[in-house]
This record gives sequence, structure tokens and C-alpha cells, in this order.
Amino acid sequence: MPTRDHGRHPSPRDGALSPGAALLAVGGALALSGLISRRYSPDPSHPEIRRWYRSLDVPSWKPPDPVFAGGWPVLLGLMSGGAYRLMRHPRSPERDQALALWALTLGLVTAYNKVFFGERSLTGATVEGALVPAAGAAYVARAAAVDGLAAAGGVPLTLWSVFGSALSETLRRRNPDLDGRDPPGRHRGPPLGDPA
Repeated sequence: MPTRDHGRHPSPRDGALSPGAALLAVGGALALSGLISRRYSPDPSHPEIRRWYRSLDVPSWKPPDPVFAGGWPVLLGLMSGGAYRLMRHPRSPERDQALALWALTLGLVTAYNKVFFGERSLTGATVEGALVPAAGAAYVARAAAVDGLAAAGGVPLTLWSVFGSALSETLRRRNPDLDGRDPPGRHRGPPLGDPA
């Protein structure tokens, strides 16, 4: 597997980012993802989202919510650590494609929260969620041509996303009456007469 020549330091002239610039790029992307995802979190600060989420008929094999809440930052952190390593390599088609696939995967994971929790679209989340393992697997394949550790960082997220896709499909099948809808007796948006 190709690796950087450790006898030389990467240079901005060959497209490699400095440690600070790479850290800023990765950290900024993760912070933006976290801020967007937080907007659609099913926690007490979003009671309508929380009520809808708690009304879903879930399978017995669904992990507890803290597993998801704690697991995704770790998985995204591992993959993003790989992106940091790639940014420190000289520019190449493989490196640039792997970084684009990292950004795509991060974007898909972030968008899933809007589709699933924000739109309450189980069908949309199932379709969108199926793209995450595909993008993750493509990242792993492209990154492996540049840096084996960077590629390995994407494997856990890719495997977990396969499980997540199966869970999304199960939720879609078990909850057709809540696909894109709030629980009966509730409406979306502010109460009548309140400003939007």
C-alpha cells in the first residue's frame, strides 16, 4: 500500500495540508455536522420530534438510544481521523477522491437526521440511509490506495451503516402510519395563531 515517504515532509506545493490546516478542515466539517444534527435531535429541547420518535414501533433488536448518541461521534471521529491523515498526503487522484467520499459520507449521515427526525420520513431515511454504507465502502476502497490506516478508520462506520440501513427499513415497514406524519391528534408546526 502506498504511503508517504517519511524521509521528506509534505509541502503545500504538493497539495499536502499542514497539521493545523488539516485539523481545522476536519474539525470544521465535524462541528458543522454536529450543529446541523443537533437541530433535529429527539431530546427534551425538541418535544415534537421526541414524541414522534417515541411513538415508533421499534424492533426488539434496536440498540438503546445512548448507543446511537455515543456511537456516531466515535464512528465519525475515526473516519475523520482517516481524512486528516489523507489531507497530510500529497495530492493525488486517489487521495482527492477519498476525501470527496469522506465529505459525501459525512454529509449523508448529517442529512439523515434531517430526513428521519426533521421530516419524519421513514421512506426517505431508508433510501438516504442506504447510500451511507455505499459511500463509506467507496471511501475505504479509495483511501486504501493512499493510506491503510486512513482506510481502516472508515470500516467501522461503513459496517454500522449497513446495520443502520436494515433498522431504517424495519422501522419503515413497522410504522407506515407515521411515515411523514406526526402521531394522531398532533399537527406539525406552531399552534394555530402563533407566528411560524
